[in-house]
Amino acid sequence: MKTALLHYWLTNMRGGEKVLAALGEILPEADIFTHAFGKEMREKVRGLSWKGHRVTESFIARLPLGRRHPQAYLPLMPAATRSLNLDGYDLIVSSESGPIKGIRKPAGARHICYCHTPMRYVWDMYDDYYRASGVGGKIAMKLFTPYMRCEDLKSAESVDTFVANSAFVADRIKRIYNRDSVVVHPPVDIEFFNESGALPQSFPFEPKSYYLYAGELRDYKRPDLAVEACLKMNRKLVVVGNGKMRERLLRRVEARNNVIFLGRVSDDELRGVYSNAKALLFPGIEDFGIVPVEVQAAGVPVVAFGKGGALETVVDGQTGTFFMEATSASLCEAIEHFEKMQWDEVSCRINAKRFSKENFLMRMQAVLNITNTK
Repeated sequence: MKTALLHYWLTNMRGGEKVLAALGEILPEADIFTHAFGKEMREKVRGLSWKGHRVTESFIARLPLGRRHPQAYLPLMPAATRSLNLDGYDLIVSSESGPIKGIRKPAGARHICYCHTPMRYVWDMYDDYYRASGVGGKIAMKLFTPYMRCEDLKSAESVDTFVANSAFVADRIKRIYNRDSVVVHPPVDIEFFNESGALPQSFPFEPKSYYLYAGELRDYKRPDLAVEACLKMNRKLVVVGNGKMRERLLRRVEARNNVIFLGRVSDDELRGVYSNAKALLFPGIEDFGIVPVEVQAAGVPVVAFGKGGALETVVDGQTGTFFMEATSASLCEAIEHFEKMQWDEVSCRINAKRFSKENFLMRMQAVLNITNTK
């Protein structure tokens, strides 16, 4: 069969792009269609490559800064998606959390959508994104959100089978699109984090003496809860990541030396920081959440907010514990509970294996086989 792989934009290597790369292994002859193919993604990233797949961009890539910041042209993307010519393709597989599934589907073709989430910024997390936006962003959201919601609902009509990356997202797909979906968790590089790494030079904390926050410093991920809890309890915290909240959090920490910010680290240093942490603090609501799986692969437990994908990746009492209110006080209670318990590194590693790339490939191949026989 002639097959097309669709992805919203290819500008950096994150969870969605790793899913697309894995789909490319299942479908090595597939052509890729996307709104923008950035320079960084034209090269190998941690052993992954788009070599061998023909990549076609929409007109978004030809607009000013379209390849660097395609999300700025979000209101144009429904029209750009429909402009993609998929005539002659028998199977279409979209990797979706932006407006790429609303293609003009050729007669007789089947469309499988691997949905990372319906667009958070126009649906469930609209208020969070609105509060974190500047004046221009707020105006744009007010103007274009009704239109984008309408287009998103319309785009779901082209999908024959939805695949959700978590049960949490499957519930969202059912509520927003009124469609059922198959749950296939995304691939995580378990083997990479199983290996030991080295701590950064001049690292100030002893192994297993600190908590860890890893990820973007954005409002909806709630890094502020991790920082606030560790300041209240005088616990050591290492923050790995950059983002809009970084300066605000640095001001909050001020002269305190029990919270440090590392920003960017090498792959080897990241493994070292992960494996030597006492636990990961995971205070946000994620659709799936790859970081908790990565740290469990490194043998490290998780203290997570008890909503979203973490409920599917962390085993309460075995590989971590949960706090149920989005407050620093609730997180402090969870940390106190965590510190009274014994945690087994082997249990964490075994649990992480459920989310291996091999399991993803096997389950997605089964979905493709079932769909192709219909």
